[in-house]
Amino acid sequence: MAGKVNKDTMYAPPLDLSFKCINSMTGAMAEEPRTALRRLQHTPEGKVCSRVLRLNNNILPDLSGFNEAIDHFIKDTSQLSWIDLSFNDLSTIDNVLTQYKNLRVLYLHGNSIITLGEVDKLVALPNLLSLTLHGNPMENEKGYRNYVMSALPQLKTLDFSAVTKQDRVTAAIWRRGFNQQKRPKRNFDV
Repeated sequence: MAGKVNKDTMYAPPLDLSFKCINSMTGAMAEEPRTALRRLQHTPEGKVCSRVLRLNNNILPDLSGFNEAIDHFIKDTSQLSWIDLSFNDLSTIDNVLTQYKNLRVLYLHGNSIITLGEVDKLVALPNLLSLTLHGNPMENEKGYRNYVMSALPQLKTLDFSAVTKQDRVTAAIWRRGFNQQKRPKRNFDV
C-alpha cells in the first residue's frame, strides 16, 4: 500500500547512522544506530520502525549495497520519506535513491557531485519536496538553481531556501532557452 501512511512510523525517531566514519554500506550494517531522546521502536525481528534515515557526515564514496543495508535496518523501506546523505564523498546521485517513491526530503549537500545532469535522475521522485545540493561542485555551474527547479518543478525548498512563484517562472523561461541552445542548428542553405 504505497499511498497509505503507516502510523507506527509517522512520528518515530530517525534511524541515525551519522558521524560514524562509515565508508561503505556494508560497513553501515555493522554499526549500531545512535540513540536519541526518543527510543527507536523495534519489530520482533529487530528492525527499526522509522521513515527517516541519517547517513550524514560519513565518508561514503558511493551507495553500493544501499538497498541491502536499509532492508537490514528498517521495517518498511517503502515508507522512507527523508534521507540525509549530506557531507559524504558521493560523486553521483545514485539511481538507487529513485526507488523510494515516498521520499519527500533528500539532503545531498556537501558532497562531490560535479555534473548538473545528475539531478535529472531525481525526476523519478514525484513526492520530492525538499532537496539540498549546495556545497557540491555542480553548484558553480551557470544556471544551477534554474536547472534544478526546471527539472523538479514540485520542489518547495531548494538548498534550504523556499522556491517562490517568481523562481518557478524564471526557471520555466530559463528551461525554454536552455532547450533551444541544445537543439542542433539546421542548415537552411540548400
